[in-house]
Amino acid sequence: MKVDEMELERKFARLGDQLRISPEGKGDRVIEGYASVFGARDQGQDVVEVGAYATSLGKLAQSGGRVKMLWQHDPTEPIGVWDEVREDAKGLYVKGRILSDVARGREAVSLIEAGAIDGLSIGYRTVKASKGAGGVRRLTELELWEVSLVTFPMLPEARVRQKGDGPEARLIKEMASVFAEARAEMARR
Repeated sequence: MKVDEMELERKFARLGDQLRISPEGKGDRVIEGYASVFGARDQGQDVVEVGAYATSLGKLAQSGGRVKMLWQHDPTEPIGVWDEVREDAKGLYVKGRILSDVARGREAVSLIEAGAIDGLSIGYRTVKASKGAGGVRRLTELELWEVSLVTFPMLPEARVRQKGDGPEARLIKEMASVFAEARAEMARR
């Protein structure tokens, strides 16, 4: 099925478990993780199939083009650059830099670190798709335009997290909280 070539769609993913943010030189932050996960049905009843981005990424590589890093899908608000965008067995992996010289980039880093922003969303045009059982749309070829940091994600399986926020870090935080409560209780006695 060929869809209208002028239609730009958006697909959201949660940041949290899969995307990491870490410092880089001159205050920039490296951000990496998955903007899309293959085989996962999102809230819009779409499933991105393995290989859906391959043609688009190949064309971008040939032309020297890049997938844009935007704030909330706003084309007037680029906040960084994606240095690596590729498919692997899991999904669409992205790695780039949020630029500290850009005011909105600094705000984005603060919001991510505070946990106020935890979503990624892809902006794309559907090239090939089919309807599956239960009204699920299977996306088999997409033209990827941009990956944005967003407030409200659509795909819970693709998530971002800050560096040091994995299972071990959560356990350490929980233990620190228990110890702090115990110290406070002892101080009250």
